[in-house]
Amino acid sequence: MSGEIEIGRDKRARQAYSFDDIALVPARRTRDVRDVRVGWQLDAYHVDLPVMASPMDSVMSPETAILVGRLGGIGVLDLEGLWTRYEDPAPALERIRSATPEQATAVLQDVYRPPVRPELIAARLEQIRQAGVVVAGRLSPSQTQRHWRTVVDAGVDLLVIRGSVVSAEHVSGSVEPLNLKRFIYELDVPVVVGGVTTYTAALHLMRTGAAGVLVGQGGGASSSVRQVLGLHMPMATAVADVAAARRDYMDESGGRYVHVIADGSVGNSGDVVKAIACGADAVMLGAALARAQEAPGGGFHWGAEARHERLPRGYRSYVGTVGTMEQILSGPSDRADGTLNIMGALRRTLATTGYADVKELQRVEIVVAPYEPS
Repeated sequence: MSGEIEIGRDKRARQAYSFDDIALVPARRTRDVRDVRVGWQLDAYHVDLPVMASPMDSVMSPETAILVGRLGGIGVLDLEGLWTRYEDPAPALERIRSATPEQATAVLQDVYRPPVRPELIAARLEQIRQAGVVVAGRLSPSQTQRHWRTVVDAGVDLLVIRGSVVSAEHVSGSVEPLNLKRFIYELDVPVVVGGVTTYTAALHLMRTGAAGVLVGQGGGASSSVRQVLGLHMPMATAVADVAAARRDYMDESGGRYVHVIADGSVGNSGDVVKAIACGADAVMLGAALARAQEAPGGGFHWGAEARHERLPRGYRSYVGTVGTMEQILSGPSDRADGTLNIMGALRRTLATTGYADVKELQRVEIVVAPYEPS
């Protein structure tokens, strides 16, 4: 069944679904919650939680990247963010937090105007390395060629190339585009790249040799890409399409497995569970972790799209504070809205549906059952 709908005589559209449109169905077997596993292996790195913390300055500082690593996930630092532009970003963060809604975008543009300093990239990554956790840093596709050598020399374990939309076939008549396939082949560091939202784009990125693919357009709760550019793909469909690309690429490549990481619209524990059910191996959490007491945003959240100097495509949004980073990831919880003990909820879903680990949960039955979140 194609699921296509006629928009008009000359245009048809495919039906697509968000996480709010679907639900999981319990299976015939249940399991003791103490017997399930949520660990995750990305290239050579095994971590206890299938979580990457989004490289957004409202979420990740060197200190919170270390904290997420110690709690069992992977913290990804934005290597074009405030911590690589300022020796002390505290005054810049305070300006962002205290700006009125009307001033916020202009303040973001001004705060991010100073250039990225290579010596600060090296210093921040070394700080994370000294803590003994996985060292992960993000560059945008446009700045990767400028800064990758500094990043690799600083000893990064995992390089994330992340943008709103990333393709393996960028065309430019003015500058030489980043050749992802050659770049990844020559780099002795695993690379996670995205975002993508379609089967074809994901398949092409997998063929570059990427260790993982980010599904989504980033930004999530702070993004206005749909309003500004008219681009949007509901995440349940996007993750399922990219998971299909992973399956077909495994056949094509003779068994090479590329990890699928849901990045966007994953705001609570139910979204995490649904992302994995649709085929994701892990999730990248932004707004969910921006609600932590330790988060640099102090209850505010913004991404790289919001600070663009010519065409901002995001907001500084208020997400509030609900608990510590540990409470958000591993509990305990005193709330019933899915914002605390996200991994506890994942374990409970595994037990309720009878699956032993995250990979098995990808086989769960799903129904279309739209609802309006309260």
